[in-house]
This record gives sequence, structure tokens and C-alpha cells, in this order.
Amino acid sequence: MTYKIAKKITGFKVLTSEDKAAAEQALNEAKMLDVESMHENVARPEILYGSTYKIKTPQSEHALYITINDMILNQGTEHEERRPYEVFINSKNMEHFQWVLALTRVISAVFRKGGDACFLVDELKAVFDPKGGYFKKGGVFMPSLVAEIGCAIESHLKSIGMLKDPEISEHQQRFMAAKRKEFEAIHSDSSSLDDEGAFPAKALLCSKCQTKAVVLMDGCMTCLNCGDSKCG
Repeated sequence: MTYKIAKKITGFKVLTSEDKAAAEQALNEAKMLDVESMHENVARPEILYGSTYKIKTPQSEHALYITINDMILNQGTEHEERRPYEVFINSKNMEHFQWVLALTRVISAVFRKGGDACFLVDELKAVFDPKGGYFKKGGVFMPSLVAEIGCAIESHLKSIGMLKDPEISEHQQRFMAAKRKEFEAIHSDSSSLDDEGAFPAKALLCSKCQTKAVVLMDGCMTCLNCGDSKCG
């Protein structure tokens, strides 16, 4: 493409790669100014997309249903992201109605405040019931009902990409597979496994992943779920 210069040339400059990079960076920064992020004054849209999680504890005959609704920011653009906006908890059991209602309002307010709300997961999972916790299916220990609500929120944040599972190295995965195969060879009878058929029924609780999956192999306590080992 050619351009006709009608005015007198008074000076010129050859653009370098640094100049082009600076121009692209300035353009990207200008675009970022138009990117919408979650904040407390963001307008609630007419439609929110959500997921519902069922919690059934041995402490109550009625289940809890946790619904987390998400707001899609910058929809249709390369900066599109899904962020939690509000949470509701419903159950036939009215015993915990007051604190459950208060908890949902506080969590929803933190979601709408914006920023990184992932800290809520650790805070909720660290709550212990003075009456004692319980084991859910799969041998995972829940110290309280609040902690299991935190686990449900954690699952949701992982599903929308806000949280990621810790990566297990390939070497550790091979080590866990070898330990599991070795244990299954020794205890081949099905009665040695739990109800889920995943881990040994007599396995101990792992202090790292809170799952009953720790077995003694070759004189070393090893978790068959996360690979944590006392022998390093």
C-alpha cells in the first residue's frame, strides 16, 4: 500500500522492534482499561448461571443443597471469565437455619467484593466441630459441616478455573501406582478394601489430604491418595 505525502517532510524516524513492542503494550493497556472485573457495585444481570451441590452428613437425616450462582464478565471477548456472585443453602433441617443464612450472606458479600475469594475455602475447611467430625464417602474426614460447605465451594471454584488441583509429579505418580499395585497383590481379597473399593479399610488418616489412605509398605507409611510419605 502506498501513501501520497502532500506536506513537506520536516523529519523522520525509523521504528525499531522496541518501539513496536512499546506501542503494542500501550494498546494492550488501553484495552485492559475496558475489561470489567468483579466489584461491589457491579450490576446484577437478569440471568446467572449456577451449580447445586448436595451435602449429606451422618449427623442429620436431611441433606443440604448448596447453590452457587456465577456472573460471566466480559462475555464474548478474550477476557471472558466466570466469577461466583452469590450462594444459597437450603435444607429441610431448620436446626442450623440462623447461622447458615448468615454464612451465605457473608460469603455472597465477599464474592461480590471482588478480588481473590479463594481464601474462603481454607478458612471454612479449618472450622472444627467441638462435638467431633465425620467421614464422608471415600474416607475423607470432615471436621465439621462448615468444612464440608467449604469443600463444596472449593469444588465449584475448581470447576470455573479459579482454583487448580496441586500437580503431582510424574515420578510421584509412578511411585503411588507401584505402591498401590504392590498392596493389591498382597491383599487381593475384596474385604480388605473400603466401601468405595478405593483404599484399604484399615488405612489410616492422611494428615495432608485428610483421606483414609495411609498404609504401611516396606516399613514406610505412605498415602495412596496424595503420595505423601514419611520416608520422603
